[in-house]
Amino acid sequence: MSKPSVFLRITSFAILLAVLWVDLQAQTTHRFTEGLIIQVPSNYGREAVYTDVLLWNYYQGKLPTPQQGQPFGGLATDEPANWMPVTADTSGFFRPQPTTGGNLNSPNNPAGPGRIERLSGKRQTAPQRRRWRPSYLYLTYSSSKTQVATLNVRGNSAVLVNGTLHMGDPYRMGWMEIPVQLKKGLNEFYVRGLLVAAELHFPEKPVYLNTEDLTLPDIVQGKDKSHLLAGVVVVNTSSKVVSGLTMGSSTQGQAAEATVPDIPPYSTRKVTVPINASKVTETGDVRSQLTLRQKGKVVDQQYLLLRSVTPTLPYRITFVSEIDGSLQYYAVNPAAGGEKPGDALFFSVHGAGVEALGQAQAYQSKDWGTLVAPTNRRPRGFNWEDWGRIDALEVLALARETLQPDTQRIYLTGHSMGGHGTWFLGATYPDKWAAIAPCAGYPTLKGYGSADGLIPEKGRNAMETLLLRSSNQSDVIAYASNYRPLGVYVLHGDADQTVPVTYARQMRAVLGEFHPDFNYYEYPNGSHWYSNESVDWKPLFDYFKWHKRKVDTAVHTIDFKTANPGISASYYWATIYQQQEPLEYSHLVLSRDINQGAIIGTTENIHTLQLDVNAFPSGKSIRIQLDSLNEISLEKPTGAPFIYLKKQESGWQAVDRPSAGEKGPHRNGTFKEAFNHRMVYVYGTHGTEAENQWAMEKAIYDAESWYYRGNGAFDIIADRDFDAPAYADRNVILIGNAKTNSAWNTLLANCPINVNPNGVQIGTKQYQGDDLGGYFVWKKPGTSIGSVGVITGTGLKGMQAATANQYFAGASGFPDYVFFKLDMLKNGPEDVVGAGFYTNQWEVGQ
Repeated sequence: MSKPSVFLRITSFAILLAVLWVDLQAQTTHRFTEGLIIQVPSNYGREAVYTDVLLWNYYQGKLPTPQQGQPFGGLATDEPANWMPVTADTSGFFRPQPTTGGNLNSPNNPAGPGRIERLSGKRQTAPQRRRWRPSYLYLTYSSSKTQVATLNVRGNSAVLVNGTLHMGDPYRMGWMEIPVQLKKGLNEFYVRGLLVAAELHFPEKPVYLNTEDLTLPDIVQGKDKSHLLAGVVVVNTSSKVVSGLTMGSSTQGQAAEATVPDIPPYSTRKVTVPINASKVTETGDVRSQLTLRQKGKVVDQQYLLLRSVTPTLPYRITFVSEIDGSLQYYAVNPAAGGEKPGDALFFSVHGAGVEALGQAQAYQSKDWGTLVAPTNRRPRGFNWEDWGRIDALEVLALARETLQPDTQRIYLTGHSMGGHGTWFLGATYPDKWAAIAPCAGYPTLKGYGSADGLIPEKGRNAMETLLLRSSNQSDVIAYASNYRPLGVYVLHGDADQTVPVTYARQMRAVLGEFHPDFNYYEYPNGSHWYSNESVDWKPLFDYFKWHKRKVDTAVHTIDFKTANPGISASYYWATIYQQQEPLEYSHLVLSRDINQGAIIGTTENIHTLQLDVNAFPSGKSIRIQLDSLNEISLEKPTGAPFIYLKKQESGWQAVDRPSAGEKGPHRNGTFKEAFNHRMVYVYGTHGTEAENQWAMEKAIYDAESWYYRGNGAFDIIADRDFDAPAYADRNVILIGNAKTNSAWNTLLANCPINVNPNGVQIGTKQYQGDDLGGYFVWKKPGTSIGSVGVITGTGLKGMQAATANQYFAGASGFPDYVFFKLDMLKNGPEDVVGAGFYTNQWEVGQ
């Protein structure tokens, strides 16, 4: 046979393969290419108030099926808003043009500056912010049958799928696969965001592994390799809770296995798999086989690649977080010559979008200390506040335990968002560091908002102002005097267009008012990142070397501020135990004289004070005078180092330690405090079908949000399966109200807040209506530290109003309780009906 004939047969076969491949892709993937877009007001930010006019219309049943050119009604604006067609480009992204949504590069386009800022991190001016209006993209899919798919949308903040809200992928990470139930016929997708790409995938298996988003340890030669832990996502696209799963690994013939928590229907969960790499002796990539089993039967198999490195290179360590029991990691850059007890510890917090390993690799090893880089739970995470702050503290504790550094030589530094983290962690915990060095950082989220926006400077009414008090701890400028005992080195490029040098100059002016020892350097022509010297700057580390933290017994003067004792209460031997006005700033100035047996000082907004008097000799009285009031004389207590003082109208007096049932550093309230201590979600099943469905969907929406923002996971169970003793040491998040959730009376029996289908009771106040939603926290019975967080509504409309809030945004302010009408989504703070803080005795203030 001639060669041309062979060529034709080969070519025909290739064409057939191509056709089969295209056909296979058509069966397993649907890419959205056409849609309608509209710009309508919405505001999701760092506070309890949010607005979303489209969502409000949808929940009210007032949103007609979008049609091209159809106006969007109900807007309090003269600007027209019509549904306009938009088409995806060859990369799959919808990029609106001037005729269908505006030129994204134009400062006059309401959609442009906000989105550009999210992508670049560059702060926009106030006029540009006012021009920006978010967009919704309407997509449809006609299904020939009822079936399951996974939805992948990149560039969105959320998506409403046939009425169910799901988390988005605002940073376009690409691995956010959301199982959804498609109905036969028209399926509707309202995508909140701009510059998005969307696909449906039709999985072959109901339960499978997704290895696109892994949490991995490194195999470090010379260290323990037999008990490593990795994190991998399990996807459940079935309509049933999947239980009885185990996850195993095999690494060079060494097997390890662990049980997997139950996974609710149509959801994903990142789980922990043990790895035994004890047989790995060479460096390089190492393959580990993963096997997911259900009751012994193989469900899915995948593999992952691990790095095997020498102990001289930067490496990753995974650990189980006490926040939620999920797997997290941090990175270590060992000291030159190896890690040694008694060395310095450099604690480096990364910028937005930067992995902890990349942060550690940006530094050359130092011969006098080891560098540790925590993760903030995600490369963007929580701006090093909230759970990012707790992650940093967890890693610091682990580093101190494993590395045994010189505790007087622990230094804090970070870049960009990590520069903010340095300002924040430095002011919040000034007794943990010898010196700090923010690089290219912004001090507060009032001045630089990043993706979740700004913390407003003030509220639009008295109620919103009260809500914003919950964010006071974020404003480090208000308690910048905490930097006084620390060495501070400020490094910033003078040509930085992402975080302008004006932020560094602002802090130079603040420090110049009081600080006796700070250094400031503007790198000439330095952009936001001009080289590794953006963080690894020799004069900065020389400055560190000159500073040591005082030993505890050498600190005799205290000047300390905090807004929330639940976040930061103590400085050396003094603790602000309770406040007079919750979450307003408290200020403590003390001086002690051990030889004279005296403590004198002043206080602001302090109700109860704890003093450690262990340094005073036994058998002698201690004289204490605060605020130029009465003098107290007492003896050092036997068997306990602490004394407690309470401020009365007539002056200060010594008291017994407050009951653990009162507020204090162990449990000080605010709704967000409940998302800790391995919280478990308990959703109600005793309402109407729609209310029960909402409760389950809300739990899954929060699980998606927590996973995306915090690389985390939590258990989700029905109220009928809740057994209080089984979760005695864990926080609980209740979803529902007193009628719909049967665990309500068990956990909230003595709570002064009650919610039922008729309305909300807050102390003696009553609010009526089926459209009231809200959040509140309560002290969990039977424990001194546990909390119950409640996500609630009086009826379906109220429950829907509570769905989309942003309590997982870093530094967003939520008080102990807040309630609002569904109309808040349209009108903002004027429809917040009640909010506030409990007293120190957990009573509703009058």
